[in-house]
Amino acid sequence: MTTYVDSSFVVSLYVTDSHSVDSRHRIQTVPTVWWTPLHSAEWAHAIAQQVLRGSLSLPEAQQVSRQLEDDRAAGPWLEVGLPDHAFDLCADLARRYGPKLGVRTLDSLHVACALELKAEQFWTFDDRQAKLAKAEGLRR
Repeated sequence: MTTYVDSSFVVSLYVTDSHSVDSRHRIQTVPTVWWTPLHSAEWAHAIAQQVLRGSLSLPEAQQVSRQLEDDRAAGPWLEVGLPDHAFDLCADLARRYGPKLGVRTLDSLHVACALELKAEQFWTFDDRQAKLAKAEGLRR
């Protein structure tokens, strides 16, 4: 089963929060998970925010980033480029669901990537993004 996760899910894997137990359990149930340049960019920003808020020290942030890099080399991450039509689909999702769900650009861009990559599952801890993914037929 192909699985796409958003950045909130990835952060919960490496930085202990209220979703960490769930994310760590789920990740063990799948052989591979998509990883795009969008994940890399959002990861860097999310970890920087953790440092800014004082949730992580700079050495701790560097340690979790090294752990992620090690895991990316060993699996379960399957590295792919950003799908060619992801931005077009992102805009389409915004037009169709934005007025109802209030999704933001990065929410719909992650869902667009998952759809373009033909993912079957989409894991997130963001309620709006989860509703968008479900509306597009992605399982949780």
